[in-house]
Amino acid sequence: MSSPASSPAVRHNTARHYGSVAKGFHWLTALLMLAVFPLGYFANDLADHIQSADFDGAQATLTRAALLFSLHKTLGLALFLTALLRILWALSQPKPVPLHPERRAETVLAEVVHWLLYGALVAAPLTGWIHHAATTGFAPIWWPFGQDLPFVPKSEAVAAVFGGLHWLFVWTLAVALGLHIAGALKHEVIDRDATLRRMLPGRAPEVTAQTETPHGALPFLVALAIWGLVLAGGGAFGLYAPHSHAPADTAAAHGHDHDHEAGTDTLPTGGWVVQDGTLAIAIVQMGSEVRGQFDQWQASIAFEEPSSPGPAGTVTVSVAIPSLMLGSVTDQAMGPDYFDSSTYPTAEFRAEIEKLAEGYVADGTLRIRDQEVPLRLPFTLDLNGDTAVMSGSAEVNRLDFNIGQGVQDEGSLAYAVTIAVDLTASRAP
Repeated sequence: MSSPASSPAVRHNTARHYGSVAKGFHWLTALLMLAVFPLGYFANDLADHIQSADFDGAQATLTRAALLFSLHKTLGLALFLTALLRILWALSQPKPVPLHPERRAETVLAEVVHWLLYGALVAAPLTGWIHHAATTGFAPIWWPFGQDLPFVPKSEAVAAVFGGLHWLFVWTLAVALGLHIAGALKHEVIDRDATLRRMLPGRAPEVTAQTETPHGALPFLVALAIWGLVLAGGGAFGLYAPHSHAPADTAAAHGHDHDHEAGTDTLPTGGWVVQDGTLAIAIVQMGSEVRGQFDQWQASIAFEEPSSPGPAGTVTVSVAIPSLMLGSVTDQAMGPDYFDSSTYPTAEFRAEIEKLAEGYVADGTLRIRDQEVPLRLPFTLDLNGDTAVMSGSAEVNRLDFNIGQGVQDEGSLAYAVTIAVDLTASRAP
């Protein structure tokens, strides 16, 4: 014979009471929200400090920020899964009637708030998860399946859209939660009825309630209209647009995004014009690889294929540092302890090109910030008439350029930075 605590009547909802499963989901959701909200607030507050000119590069601050973001993301994913299970359970159960169905406006408003809560409980963590999957950053989710999502590319545009949506849904959730708590307190303090107590753990209170007057689809439609206003407001305020890290004067100096072409009026003899290409970097931060690329750079190339190994030409590459897109740590990388892009907006690589017995090498110097360091960049070259396809990479030590001097622990930020270039060029007419 089963005990009352394990009987189906206790586990499941009735017309007047919530079962133990619904109560468990309710309070687990509440606990997760009470953890996720402050974690997100303090993590973002630290991120703002790290991106400010006042940040001294302290390793303890970076470690604390990474910890808070990882906790926020991990518990946010737990909240998402809990919300899904809670909604599925609620759909399979009878809904206890309100204790005052005659108060039509009040009961409709309560249902609207519930619809907003259910939607935001799913949408807020889901959009945060998609934002995380679309970008690269230093704070991983502590779930084995958490870092990437199917059909979600690594894209600044996708990350911007879902980052804006996440912000909107978090605030929608906060407002709906506030209204929900206010309603529960009103029932307890003013009405002195059992609305709150029948959701508390333990023995259900005695309640008397008439059959609820059906409200049809009205609460859902009102909630849907509110969601539409929230989304439209986000678009009107530009919350879905990628944040530009390049100041207007730098963008003007280096052309539009992906403007790699050197001016034909300054091309040297044997000049080549870059038609397409990428200039990328990769570094390991907090055990995870972070990749990014520069959207604005120019190359002046003089090259003639020698008949045997030996000198083959020269190359000069000018890079707009503020055009770097490095996922969620882009702003941090622009700070004074890293690239310090406001003081040193341009990097430059000058080299002599040499043909080797196998492959090629660009041997020269790389200037970043106020440091100039020798750099050999081996590369492959596929020549087909007046078209050349080049691919090469090299590794540098960030400390040689005074980048991230405040972070001396390689477990937090590796010293080695990989620079990779791929381009297609055509012979200048």
